[in-house]
Amino acid sequence: MSFWDERYQGETYLFGEAPNAFLARQAHRLAPGQSALAVADGEGRNGVWLAQQGLSVLSADGSAVAQVKAARLAQARGVSLELQHVDLASWDWPKAKFDIVAAIFIQFAGPDLRSQMFDGMKRALKPGGLVLLEGYRPEQIAYGTGGPRTPENLYTEEMLRTAFADFEIVDLAAYDAVIEEGAGHSGPSALIDLVARKPG
Repeated sequence: MSFWDERYQGETYLFGEAPNAFLARQAHRLAPGQSALAVADGEGRNGVWLAQQGLSVLSADGSAVAQVKAARLAQARGVSLELQHVDLASWDWPKAKFDIVAAIFIQFAGPDLRSQMFDGMKRALKPGGLVLLEGYRPEQIAYGTGGPRTPENLYTEEMLRTAFADFEIVDLAAYDAVIEEGAGHSGPSALIDLVARKPG
């Protein structure tokens, strides 16, 4: 985690303070009083936004530096955020606890850890709950505007359909767009979005 602690140093927010655009477009799927897990939530921009929608949010991340900034952002926005400092490689994911699991650009995970994390996300959802996931496609490497440089960490439609074959695929979209998320993600980007529902 020292790599991420170092990246999150400083007063500015590496990926900005606004929520991820894909996540914000899912507002119509959310309801006040729901519970949400923000996976690898970093400095809290997405967890804080979910809390602003009236959800009870657990923001989980491995960087203590990032979580200090997440707490600061929540306070500035006047919302409550439960922070949990976890190692996602060994975390005992809660069982059937959340209505929403948001996983935005969690592509630090290679195939083995990714499979483990996807299983944990599925476990954490209540029946009928939604996973909201955005990541980069392999074409992102040519753009060089954020994300990992290792192709195996990137997502394809086929990979996500296979990984979530036991869920209802509500929406799966691959497209290119310009995103502006702080210094970390900025410019033309090869994106893929998934909304999937756990069987009820």
